[in-house]
Amino acid sequence: MTEKAQQLLNDSKAVRWTALSLISFTMLAAYYFVDAIAPLQTLVQQKYAWTSDNWGFFSGSEYLLNVMGFLIISGIILDKMGIRFTGLLSSSIMLVGGGIKLYALSSLFPAGPLYGFFNSFWPTMPATAKLAALGYAIFGIGVEMCGITVSRSLVKWFKGKELALAMGSQLATARLGASIAFFFSSAVGGVKTVGGVVQGSPVNPVALGVALLAIGLLTFLVYSVMDRKFDKQIGRYSDADPSEAFHLSDLGKIITNPGFLVISLLCVLFYSGVFPFLKYAVAMMQARLGLSPGAGEWIPGLLPVGTILLTPVFGLYLDNRGKGATLMILGSALLTGAHLTFALAPINMAVAIIAIMVLGVAFSLIPAAMWPSVPKIVEDRYLGSAYAMVFQIQNVGLWFIPWLIGVVIEKSNPGVSERIAAGDATAVYNYTSAMLIFAALGAAAIVLAFALKRIDATRRYGLELPNKKS
Repeated sequence: MTEKAQQLLNDSKAVRWTALSLISFTMLAAYYFVDAIAPLQTLVQQKYAWTSDNWGFFSGSEYLLNVMGFLIISGIILDKMGIRFTGLLSSSIMLVGGGIKLYALSSLFPAGPLYGFFNSFWPTMPATAKLAALGYAIFGIGVEMCGITVSRSLVKWFKGKELALAMGSQLATARLGASIAFFFSSAVGGVKTVGGVVQGSPVNPVALGVALLAIGLLTFLVYSVMDRKFDKQIGRYSDADPSEAFHLSDLGKIITNPGFLVISLLCVLFYSGVFPFLKYAVAMMQARLGLSPGAGEWIPGLLPVGTILLTPVFGLYLDNRGKGATLMILGSALLTGAHLTFALAPINMAVAIIAIMVLGVAFSLIPAAMWPSVPKIVEDRYLGSAYAMVFQIQNVGLWFIPWLIGVVIEKSNPGVSERIAAGDATAVYNYTSAMLIFAALGAAAIVLAFALKRIDATRRYGLELPNKKS
């Protein structure tokens, strides 16, 4: 038997981790943009006269178009057209959507030709909120399309190697973008309180996000050069792989797979208990701890910081020891405990920090176990569509929950939005009902995580087995 004539690119640890670094920066830029103005809720409500449910609708609009089926289309594009085409398309869509959101929040919009149109309908939603939500929704198509493309890319470069560590490292890098937003958006926006009135500019953090998205497009372009060379080495001379043809009928195989359905529902519950929470976390901390706007953003920022450190560690454990389903149970329990603490426990600075760090551990455990588990459940040839369907189901919750939380906060705090918009520094929301909703999502996730472990025991997916091949 002849010796392998040529070492593949992914056989080199340095090369495959370089590829990971390039696409990870694209996701870092995306995650920064997702939360660029999340710490500035009070400023946005005062500056643009948004209510809490306006903010909730805007926050959930990132997922609005994906809920309507765009994510399934994204998965089919990925399986049909390949990683490079889909990655560059998604990066471009993010940039376009980001530009629209930037324009909506800038001083150019009220004097522009579109303002009259966006101001002519839906009178309870300001024109700025409507156009910003549209831009955010277009961005959302791109970021979710990019997310499934990156997941598919990592399986391609790391399968049989340190896949969970690679996925964990990519998630950690992406969440660094969220941490940057929470730690620095107020400073970038020049947020300060003068005479009870919050001053500053949400435009500056969004402009920084658009610049990062442009750089992220360039880094994915560089990655595409490496990916093309890798495909040529393994005999794939086109971007798509005709030997692993995807058919629309494969979607039926995916949705009738019980393990896939449970992991998808677990995903939507878990992520709905984290990402929507972050949209309200800064204002909630400020209300519970008596902090002024522009202070306390660093507390929610500890959540992604913790995941930066822990997700790769849990990924390394899963690669070598397994126990993926068990770790999902533990993560769901920690999620529930953290939200119950925010809802019911007396809160001071120490308690808030501990609860956020517990939530950060949960946010490290479940994704580190979940995403490398999907390739164990479905076939490689429709893995892109499988990831897309997981994201599709997840996006239903990520669109609905922020809007629901906004409505609940508005209904349980009558008159507070009007006082905030008027510059009343004493006006604060009570977040107890909202936090109980988040805790209920965590409790449901615990039940599903146990169900997934039981299904794995009967179907033998191998979720409890190590990812690395011996």
